[in-house]
Amino acid sequence: MIKTPLTVRGAELLKAELQRLKSVERPSVIEAIAEARSHGDLSENAEYDAAKERQAFVEGRIAELEGKISNAQIIDPNDLDADGRIVFAATVKLLDLESEDEVTYQIVGDDEADIKDGKVSINSPIARALIGKEAGDVAEVLAPGGIREYEILDVLYI
Repeated sequence: MIKTPLTVRGAELLKAELQRLKSVERPSVIEAIAEARSHGDLSENAEYDAAKERQAFVEGRIAELEGKISNAQIIDPNDLDADGRIVFAATVKLLDLESEDEVTYQIVGDDEADIKDGKVSINSPIARALIGKEAGDVAEVLAPGGIREYEILDVLYI
């Protein structure tokens, strides 16, 4: 089976969500089902149907998270030795050559990606254009608005 790359922080977030689902959400759903059953006829009980639907969602998400965690390859950026090249989990400072704006991104797994937090998916066009490059290189990114060029100012493993 193919391992899915995750940063240490990303793995911690998935484990925390899994723990919350198992210790808070699952017991809450079981309680809601028991409460709905106590109302009698289940064939016309909307509360029961809603609780069962919620249970299916929670159990599905638990299974999904357990699968992701078991197939994860956890990568700590502090342990990387990529000789200044951009690799998974690296933090990259870029200069947009068109707008002259400086941006900083960390390349992370799909589940961790959050552009507002400066985290881009390894599968995004910008990450694919950056992988393997180093400070001083220029990366051409095929964006929805056309090709954008970024100069790589710095590569950090933090």
